[in-house]
Order: sequence, then structure tokens, then C-alpha cells
Amino acid sequence: MKDLLRQNIYFLITICSITVSISSCTVIKNAPEGKPFVYKTKVELVGKNLSNDDKKKLSANLINYWADSLRVPMVTKYFVESVIESPPVLDTANITKTKGFMQNYLYSEGYYQSVFSDTIKIDSTADRTQKRAEVTIKIAPGKPVIIDSLGYQLNDTTLQRIALRKQKSTKIIPHKTKFTQQAVSDELDRLIGVYRNNGYYKMSKNNLIASADTADANLLRLTLDPLEQAVKMAQAADKSKKNPTASITFMKREGEDTLAVSSRPEDFLRYKIGMVNFFPETRTNEIPDSTLLHLNRFQNITHSRTGNVTIYNRTNKFVPRPMLEHLYFKRGDYYRDSSFLKTINNLNSIGAWQQVDYRNFIRGDTVDVNYFLTPAIKQNITTEIQSSLNTGNLDLISTSSNMIGLGLNVSYRNRNVWKRAIQSVTSALAGIEIGIGNNATGNLIQTYQLGLSHSYTFPRFIIPFYRLNGKNLDNVRTVINVNANYTDRRNYYDLGSFIANWGYEWRKKNMNWQYRPLNIEVYNLHKILTYDSATQTKISLLDQAIAANPYLTKAFNVGTVISQQLNYAVTFNNSKMAGMNYLRFALEESGGLLGFIPSLKDKIYRYFRIEGEYIKHFDFPKTQFAFRTFAGIGLNYASSKSDFPNTLPFFKQFIGGGPNSMRAWGLRQLGLGTNLQSDTSSIFRDRYGDMQLEMNLEYRYPLLALGSFMKINGALFTDIGNVWNVHKDTTLPHAEFDISRFGKALAIAVGTGIRLDFNYVVLRVDFGLKLKDPTRLENGGWMSISHFTWRNDEFVKPSTPGQTQYYKYRNNYGIQLGIGMPF
Repeated sequence: MKDLLRQNIYFLITICSITVSISSCTVIKNAPEGKPFVYKTKVELVGKNLSNDDKKKLSANLINYWADSLRVPMVTKYFVESVIESPPVLDTANITKTKGFMQNYLYSEGYYQSVFSDTIKIDSTADRTQKRAEVTIKIAPGKPVIIDSLGYQLNDTTLQRIALRKQKSTKIIPHKTKFTQQAVSDELDRLIGVYRNNGYYKMSKNNLIASADTADANLLRLTLDPLEQAVKMAQAADKSKKNPTASITFMKREGEDTLAVSSRPEDFLRYKIGMVNFFPETRTNEIPDSTLLHLNRFQNITHSRTGNVTIYNRTNKFVPRPMLEHLYFKRGDYYRDSSFLKTINNLNSIGAWQQVDYRNFIRGDTVDVNYFLTPAIKQNITTEIQSSLNTGNLDLISTSSNMIGLGLNVSYRNRNVWKRAIQSVTSALAGIEIGIGNNATGNLIQTYQLGLSHSYTFPRFIIPFYRLNGKNLDNVRTVINVNANYTDRRNYYDLGSFIANWGYEWRKKNMNWQYRPLNIEVYNLHKILTYDSATQTKISLLDQAIAANPYLTKAFNVGTVISQQLNYAVTFNNSKMAGMNYLRFALEESGGLLGFIPSLKDKIYRYFRIEGEYIKHFDFPKTQFAFRTFAGIGLNYASSKSDFPNTLPFFKQFIGGGPNSMRAWGLRQLGLGTNLQSDTSSIFRDRYGDMQLEMNLEYRYPLLALGSFMKINGALFTDIGNVWNVHKDTTLPHAEFDISRFGKALAIAVGTGIRLDFNYVVLRVDFGLKLKDPTRLENGGWMSISHFTWRNDEFVKPSTPGQTQYYKYRNNYGIQLGIGMPF
């Protein structure tokens, strides 16, 4: 084991050394003759006052403030070679200019005591015909200025009361928050948002200023420009280098402050909602302002029961209900930006309208609101041709060495059912699988498949005997789905399925929810009997296949599921650096209540299933690091007398491998645990388990850009995880999760990939090596570099009669094709 680890380390060191030596190659073209030119630039931060996070942030951003004439025109060619094309002649005046740019940036980040120095090193030893100049700017930023106190002096009782009432939502924490341009700008944005949600319709950033508590008269006339404010306020900061501080007060701008910025009395008035008008049949080329001048042309005008809302129709394509249910304010309410924009966003999300525009008009102390809704195409039919190729006996029941799948999917969509903006989708699917090559049954067509589905999406909650108000939520929907499928696996079985569910979807802020209180899934399997000329009897080929591979019983554990499902997903940004986070949970419970009915107790699946996924991205100027972790488990708690004990139905189980999972393994080709039966089977190798753990790491970087048409990016990744059963099964040794065997059961893949980014779609190819394969018999599952082979030779057909029937088929690598990023 130690020798294997030492070999792996030597191999990685060799690869890294070769990569570094190649990438360090730099070629200079068209260098100025006899004059020093800019060959390299560097920024060094010195001093003990910077935290590691601050130092990384400043270092990453300061390099963007070099003067253009000091930027090194370096490009990467052929992925490894660096080329400097026509470098600029060194001009020391540009160093002074660069210091000014960098100092302004440091001001904006709260550093007002920065000390700059520079050095220039001329190197002519590498090439006597060239004078390569390396410019280094050293910066001692000093301590950042900290906001000592935060206050409001708005000279208006209502404005002051609102500011103090909402002060808890500020992001400025006295004695902790740095005095930065962004901190001041964010607080101004927050205050304006608060006021516009309290009736101040005309208020903008121009109407407030940030001032410093100082006797310096120059600071009494701060401008709106956050950078200029920052420079002036820096003059009022504590001159002590130990703990520089600044006190900020936000004030109401009175009258004209500068030639460019002024406040008017009407900016500080509170406005209420006046009339609300909807135009749900606005044409694509219609001009809203012209429409408002010719309201007499509308023949179908509908008023709400209160008379506060008017709907102008031409042909009555829409009833008022979907518009009234997605109107989040009423006449007489103080104007609120959030309610106004929420109405627009929710009307857009329904799908019945392709665009929502508006025109607002001030009338005294009221705001009249006009919404112009352009209808989407009501009905359309789409067709989709699908194809697939399976090779190497990856089918459930393999009767051919290669299978070609062909399918046709036709969908009909209606975006305005019953004039209520209800969405309806009807889809029909027909497909076949053709067996080519070594065809055991003699049938060219191996499988027929037919499917029919229908769904309704209502833009509101529909709850029997109860009316639920969804005004505090967004994208509220009630979804009803019905789906039926029939599969004829010739000479083996007929499989029929029926799925129906009723559910609700909604969003609150950045959180998306889905709840299905009723989900019914019925599966029925009928074995086909064929005539056997040898025995002159009818036999079941499916039973024979199950006898040859007992794991097939897991693949045909069909039955009935009556469950409820809950899904939750949230997306949020990183707190300290650029990037995003995605968190998802899904719960499903089947048979919890209906399972107590004696006639159903042992006839339906009774299980609890939970899964969670977390994705995190760290975005750098040109690269990205992505992390994903997934965990899922399902527990069948049916009695031993049940028709479906111990395991989940296979259509609810977990799978590993494929383009978005463990990429060195094919889809459904990982697991279970360290069990070898699927790996050594000659006819069925798909794996389904009751538990899955997985972690993925990926580093993404640019390689080449072909204009604006396409970008070629690369990736290095590792995938770690496996799939297990929960309950022990004597027919599947070591397939269950066992903490004592956890390390041995973990699969590890390493690899690289290419991404072709066409802006609207990303195509990718990933190549993964099985660094550690739980079913590899040698080296504890670890790959041997000194004895590396592309295919695993451990499982071969026996040369001696009576030996265990193993088969050679496994690759030590995987190639995955995918669309979009894996996570």
C-alpha cells in the first residue's frame, strides 16, 4: 500500500513539473528596440494591519488599476505558451497615474492612510537586444477607517420616524463596519427603498446626502457621488493611525446642492394609489401612451365591484380574475415599490402574457397605475424526435449487444384555458428500441413504448372547502398532473404505469417550495409466456432471467405508491466573496395514513425518503471553484407480510454515475457498496440503492476564446461517493451500508473536461479515471499507476470448467457527454 501511495505521489509530481515548465514559456514579439519596455508588473501589499481575506481581496482588485500604458499585452496560445505582443515602452509618468488610480480604489475600500513606493528593475540578460522592465508598486494600506456611529437628521417628522423604525435592517454595524464607498451607497439604497415602500413615490438617491460629524465647513456640502463623498469624509476621519474612525449622518438634501443635483418639495410628498387600469390585450406594436389618449375605442370595459379597478378589453380574451388575484395593492393604499413590482413579476410569471409594461401618472397626491399586458401565443404544437444508443448490454434484459432507441414526442400547449390564464399541456409519446448485432430473440424491434400525459397549472391556490390567500407569496400555482405509460418488452413482459398528483408551488423571496399532498403511482407487470419447442411448454423468459441474476427482483418490484411530497430550494450569494449557494431538500412519505387501512396495509408501499443537495461556487476574476454534496436515504417500514418489504420501489431508489454524478462510471453503474454481483453479471448491471452519499469538487478555467461566438473552457474534478442498500440482503453480500466498511466502499474518481460555451448552451466532455474502485480486488481498490490498464482484467471467463463465471467488460475510465454544467 505504501509503495502504491509513493508511486501516485511521484506520478503527480512529475505531471506538475512538466506542466509548470511548459506553462512558464514566454515569447516576446515586436519588442521596442533599445528602449525599456513593460515586461512584468506586480503589486505588493505590506503591513500587519490586513487580514488574510482583505489582503486577497485588495490584491485581486488592485491589479485592475494599472494605467493602460503599463498593462502587459499577454495572451495564452495553444493552452500553454504565453505571448507578449508589442509591449509598451516604459514611461514613469504612468506609474504616478497608476498610484492615483490605486489610491482612489483604496479610498473606496476605507483605507485613507496608504503609503506608496515603487521600484523598476531592468533586465537585459535574458535577451541582450531587449530591455525588460519589471515594475513593482509596494503599498502599505494602513488601518481602515471604521464607522463609529450612524445617525439620521432628516428635518421631517415622518421621514425621521420611518428611518428610525427601519434602522434594524441596516447593514452598517457601528465600531465594526468599514467606512467604504459601498457601505455608504448601500445604506442610501436601503433608505430610498424604505421610503418608496412608504408612499414616497418620487424620492430618489438625489434627495439624501451622507455627512460627517465634523467642523470642517467643506464637508457641509457633500455631493451625491459616493467616491467624492468618501474623499471628503476621509478628511474628517480621526487622524490617529491607531484607530481611525468616522461618524456618518444621513440628511435630507434641501433645495439645490450642486448644479447637477437638487431636491423639489414634491419629492418628499407621500402618494397614495389612485385608479388602477389593466389593458390585457395590448398588441405587440401598440404604444401605451397613445392607447391612453383613445380609451373611447374600447367597447368591453369591466369595473371591479369596488369600482377601483378597470379592465379594458377588445374581444374579452381574459376574465378579470387572474389580474385581480395578482394585484397586490388597492386604491387608497400608500404607494409601495415592492407591491407595484410584485404585481408586474407575478403577471409575467403566469405565462399567459409575454410582456407586462406600465405607465404611471401623478394626479395631485395620488398615483394612477396603468398595466399593459401583451398576450403570448395562446396555442401551439411542438414535436421532438429523441434518439439514444446503448452498447455493451446495458439494458434491463439484454437480448442484443446494441440497442438503438427512437422516439417521437408531440405536445400541445394552451396558455389561456377558459379565459382564466390557466396553462394546459398535453403530450403524447411513442417510441421503439431496435436490437442490432447479436440478437438473441430474433426480433428486430425489442421494445414498444406509448405514453400520454396531461397537466393543468392554475395561477392560484385551489384548496377544497377553503380559500387560502397567497398575497404574501410569489408565483403561486396549483398543478394537476396525469400520466399513463405502456411498455411492451417483447417476449418478456408488459409494464403499465399510471401516475396522478395534485400539488402546489410558490416562492417567498429566494425560497421555492413545492408540496404535493396527493401523489398516486400504480405500476402493473404482466409476464409474457412464450412457447419453448424443446420442452413443448410455455415458459417465462423473465423468470429465467431472474433466476440467472437474483438482483433483477429489485428491478421489477412494481406496486402502488400513495404518497405526499415536499420540496424546498433556496439560492443565495456568498457573504465574503463572489459566488452563489444552492440548497435543496426533498421529502416523500408513502403509506403513513392509508397504510393503517387493513385492506391496503400490505398492498401499498410504506416508506419514508429524504434527500438533500448543497452546491457552492467561488467566483474568481477568470476561474471558478465549484463544490457539491448530496445525501439521500429511503426507509421501507412495511411489515414482513407486505408484498413489498425491505426496499424502496426501484423507481424511487438512488443511482450513481453518469455525466452529472460519478463521472468515471456510466449511468447506474456504481454500487452497491462493495458488492460484485452487478459488476460480474453478463446481462444486467444497472444498480439501484436505498442510500447515496456523494461529494464533487471541480476547478474551472478558461482555455481559448473564438471571438464572441464560442469559449473553450477546461475543468479538473474529483468525485467521491457510492450507493448502498439500507437493509441487509443475503443474496447481495456487502451491498448494505456498514460504517466499518465505509472507507473501503467509497469510490473516488479524478478527471478533466472540456466545455464548449456557445453563450446560449454549454456542451461538455468529461474524462474520469477510477482512482479508487470499491469492486477492484487488488490494492484495496486503488488504481496502480505502475501497472495501469485501461480495462479491468480481474473478471474474465474461466479457463477451467466449474470456476465462477466472471466476465471481462469493465473499463477503468469513463467518458461522459453532457449539456450544461454538472452542478
